[in-house]
Amino acid sequence: MADEQFPAARTALEEYRSLEEQMASPEVVTDPDKMRKLGRRHAELGSIVAAYTAWRQISDDLDAAREMAAEDPDFADEAKRLEAELPAAEEKLRTALIPRDPDDARDTIMEIKAGTGGEEAALFAGDLLRMYTRYAEKRGWSVTVQSENTTELGGVKDVQVAIRAKGTPAPEDGVWASLKYEGGVHRVQRIPVTESQGRIQTSAAGVIVFPEADEDDDEIEIDPKDLKVDIFMSSGPGGQSVNTTYSAVRMTHLPTGITVNMQDEKSQIQNRAAALRVLKSRLLAMKHEQEAAEAADMRHSQVRSLDRSERIRTYNFPENRIVDHRTGYKAYNLDQVLDGDLQAVIDSDIQADEAERLARQAGE
Repeated sequence: MADEQFPAARTALEEYRSLEEQMASPEVVTDPDKMRKLGRRHAELGSIVAAYTAWRQISDDLDAAREMAAEDPDFADEAKRLEAELPAAEEKLRTALIPRDPDDARDTIMEIKAGTGGEEAALFAGDLLRMYTRYAEKRGWSVTVQSENTTELGGVKDVQVAIRAKGTPAPEDGVWASLKYEGGVHRVQRIPVTESQGRIQTSAAGVIVFPEADEDDDEIEIDPKDLKVDIFMSSGPGGQSVNTTYSAVRMTHLPTGITVNMQDEKSQIQNRAAALRVLKSRLLAMKHEQEAAEAADMRHSQVRSLDRSERIRTYNFPENRIVDHRTGYKAYNLDQVLDGDLQAVIDSDIQADEAERLARQAGE
């Protein structure tokens, strides 16, 4: 079969080989920033190259088997076997060629905020934080709390964490590739610890996620004149320096009004750096969402408010049931999901997203 059937795959293979040459050069080997950027693109192309290589191998073997079948009947059987394998290899390649979210391989910033429901909502927000932390541990990712406000009963008013993978993962294994579907309102139905009459209460917590920008990301430039930085004393857990030094930072981006608070690092300099990185991540997410909106290709919905009517998922404790309202996924293992066994729920979102992209590509 001719390469003309999949010209995009051939182009991807050429770029893949070029990247390997660049990554082996001394100037890149000694530059971690360049290596990270090239490595991310190399990983992104890896699945296409693997699928293309497998398809080419089957195609070439099939051509050879057909030529030999006239002289040796055994090759006719081999040709039939390869003919049966070819459609699956071709479909896998077509799927690999569907444009991915360019941020899939990136790490992620996640915010969880207690919504309607008072103390019960804060306790549920804490449950979500533990769920995502345990899920990240199962995936081999790290979780760093960047800011957190808690309640007296151990609930979480709001928390911001950075969730990061080790090394340079393939896009499908990136943190954003899985957690981007978590943005929205999460509703819980259970008997609160504060409820003396045993009545089931409904409350909610909001989750906002956005891909984390690299420190040297040149896609987002921030003019220092556009920043207002306030310094204040840290509060809450944090060691002896808390409430004794002005180390916490509130950074406001004047053109957009975006505000970032950072207090969990040990020094003002560290909090400034962390706040700037989160601000760049927010601006990067805003830029990509605007581009997606202009192309009428919104990836997923995020929280607009903490109103329960915008829920994406319901956690029903009395029935041990979890429901994803976007995909129709339903299971009765809520206790396991809250312990970090979240993959099946996320997979339902991934599969729905892939089906939509396949349908869109077929219609073009």
